[in-house]
Amino acid sequence: MKQGESTDSPQIECIGVTKRFGGTVALDEVSVKIERGTVHAIVGENGAGKSTLGKAIAGVHAPDEGSIRLDGVEVDLKSPHIALKHSITMVAQELSLLPGRSVLENVYLGIEAGRGPFLNAAEDLRRYHDLVEQHGLSLDPNAQVGNLSVAEQQKVEILRALARDAQIIIMDEPTARLSSDEAKSLVTTVRHLSKRGVTVVFVSHFLDEVLEVADNITVMRNGQVIRTGPAALESKASLIEGMVGRSLDSAFPPRRGVPESAAPVLELDRLSREGAFEDVSFTIRAGEIVVLAGLVGSGRSEIARAVFGADRPTSGSMKLNGVNHSPRSPKQAIASGIGMIPEARRDQALFMQRTVGDNISLAHLDKYTSTGIVRGGTESAAAAGAAADVSLTGGTITSMMNELSGGNQQKSIFARWLISTPKLLIADEPTRGVDVGAKLGIYELIVRLAEEGLAMLIVSSEIEEVLGIAHRVLVMRQGRLVGELDGANATDTDVMELAFGLEAA
Repeated sequence: MKQGESTDSPQIECIGVTKRFGGTVALDEVSVKIERGTVHAIVGENGAGKSTLGKAIAGVHAPDEGSIRLDGVEVDLKSPHIALKHSITMVAQELSLLPGRSVLENVYLGIEAGRGPFLNAAEDLRRYHDLVEQHGLSLDPNAQVGNLSVAEQQKVEILRALARDAQIIIMDEPTARLSSDEAKSLVTTVRHLSKRGVTVVFVSHFLDEVLEVADNITVMRNGQVIRTGPAALESKASLIEGMVGRSLDSAFPPRRGVPESAAPVLELDRLSREGAFEDVSFTIRAGEIVVLAGLVGSGRSEIARAVFGADRPTSGSMKLNGVNHSPRSPKQAIASGIGMIPEARRDQALFMQRTVGDNISLAHLDKYTSTGIVRGGTESAAAAGAAADVSLTGGTITSMMNELSGGNQQKSIFARWLISTPKLLIADEPTRGVDVGAKLGIYELIVRLAEEGLAMLIVSSEIEEVLGIAHRVLVMRQGRLVGELDGANATDTDVMELAFGLEAA
């Protein structure tokens, strides 16, 4: 019998599981079977319901309708504590460890060995060595968790689950915060767990990893199961088509040319910021998408921050619509007609505990304020119009921002700037951390805004994205602008040779 195949009843069976959050149906009569000792991947766009399904199995979200069976017996998994009693636990993307305590202390927290009223550290250490020998997840038991890498901290989470006799581990986007080498190491760990009989539910939108590690795959879309089947019968293309509901023969919308008569919107003349970039000159015209490409640390984001007034240049000059542009703050840049979507949206752009509407109108409250009082009706109408303009889905302006998928969170920031009439929109890594379907929506939005006359300055590290949306590509290296390429005719080799300094080779 091959791994992933079983003649017995499934270890986990979800039958007609439905979960609602307010007016949003996150899971819509979901039915899926998960076999014992397999790696079962759940894939889908952000907002498809894959994480909610994993959390329902882990007891984080109790279903509103339907049932969950373990080995053929219906169970009521209404809390993570109850799920753990059934040998189910979850390793979430945001880890829940005590950084100031040791690996050993974190692994056995709450289930420490005791000798009378005293803890038995020696027995915990013996149990720890048995555990790592059994599962091959060796870590220094005395290492302080806060000093470990994210990948090592995930191993601590896994060891903690195994120490509690977990036979089913839900992993929610386990490689989202890992480097490529760390992700490969985790894939090896997951395979090892499966061989030892542990069932792993692997929730992810990284399709290459899914295809590498999974025995079976469930594809979800809009809260529903599209299909479940052996990973061997799937490909990256087939998974994407199932996730978004259409073929992706063309991943990028067509770009219209920029008229020769289009006026310059942003002009940089030998702009420099000491230690960040030097002698950078370029122009962006109305309706043009210009992408800054290059390696991380090449000065791309620093240029964007200078244009937006977050950092002050040390020399050179800028013009916006022919007028001198030297903002002392983002507030001044916004008043001049510039919007910015930063790379770290959660840290630098969004208030996750506020509503979508609040986040959209945030930068423009002065427009809806009279004698110090915000005109709520006018503000809400403007936010709703902007949300519709960017095709926001999965929530309304009254939804909390933390309830939205990553792609819709990103669209909310686009909507923020469309409340006003911007002249220039800057987007730093606009599709980072969003799934393939959401990327398509963002590309279509960028191209549409350019066709409407908005000048676009994009910073991107994804070569396919750079070449797929740019009218012109400006390549940075070590703080200098080293080349300009026609987006329609450039190749990935052209971009990388400039970025790595190989153009003379």
